[in-house]
Amino acid sequence: MKIALISDIHANLEALVSVVKQIEKLHVDEIYCLGDVIGYGCEPSACLDIVNKIASVKLLGNHEAVVLGMISTKSYTETARISSDWTKDKLSEKDIEIISSFQMTHTAEDMFLVHASPFEPDKWHYILTPAEASLSFDVLRKPLCFHGHTHVPVIFSEVPGDLPHKKTAHNFDPDEESRYLVNVGAVGQPRDNDPRACFATYDTEFKEVCFYRSEYDISTAQAKMTEAELPDLLIERLAVGR
Repeated sequence: MKIALISDIHANLEALVSVVKQIEKLHVDEIYCLGDVIGYGCEPSACLDIVNKIASVKLLGNHEAVVLGMISTKSYTETARISSDWTKDKLSEKDIEIISSFQMTHTAEDMFLVHASPFEPDKWHYILTPAEASLSFDVLRKPLCFHGHTHVPVIFSEVPGDLPHKKTAHNFDPDEESRYLVNVGAVGQPRDNDPRACFATYDTEFKEVCFYRSEYDISTAQAKMTEAELPDLLIERLAVGR
């Protein structure tokens, strides 16, 4: 089975549509969404509708958790709080119903799926360093963990007796003797200095992980956000990917 893994769409409809078109060409069997469909961008309802239709697995991200009242925005930056409040005002009852159906984690085949981290999933920890990755490996019970949250595609591999190795995302065949944390990157707001939408696939038969980038109409996405009067930072960063 070939699975497409998408995450951190952040209400960026142009990016999502572009990625969906590319995924269709890859002839995948299923699509798994790892959370944060909403937040930052200006088309949360449209993105939720698409994800609800195409994804067989839909995970809860921290931006969905805020909308459901599971966490507060006290630790958010002012920009993130403004975006969160804007998003809440735009969501319909149907949107909330869709979000309420999202899972915190999901286990499938040889995979564990989560938005942020296997270590305390509902605490929304970032996996940025080998030390943070080590905490995740301590609780991971599957060979592969696919996640998002940081908006940076990266791979951590377990090293017995030492800290995990960190590598920039690349296509690879997982070693049966090792375990991996695979960040699939962000569809709607990449932060690895590449503005193109990012996603990954995993072939469960051939044991192959592949990463993809997708060009999309950034200027149109920015124009819509400007019209919606969203913060400049959120608009400008789309063009630079950080």
